[in-house]
Amino acid sequence: MYTVWRILLFVAALGAGYLLGLRSWLLVLVAAVVAFAVSYLAFSRPRDAAARWLAEKEQRRKDGSDKHDADSDYEDSVVDRENPTAG
Repeated sequence: MYTVWRILLFVAALGAGYLLGLRSWLLVLVAAVVAFAVSYLAFSRPRDAAARWLAEKEQRRKDGSDKHDADSDYEDSVVDRENPTAG
């Protein structure tokens, strides 16, 4: 959701800049700076939540705990039943 809010903020800044008369590459530059500044100040809680989620995901990847899901467990059981000596 954090990324969606930042994109919406950038689009809103683009629209506001266009309505204010910016029409060149300056419009994109100003919209990016405004969106960055506002998101940095206003979206600290979602940014922290996104950072925690990414850190947890990386930790699970390092631990190997996300390698086994229901699909891969089922596939392993089918292969084990078809060829019990392969295990």
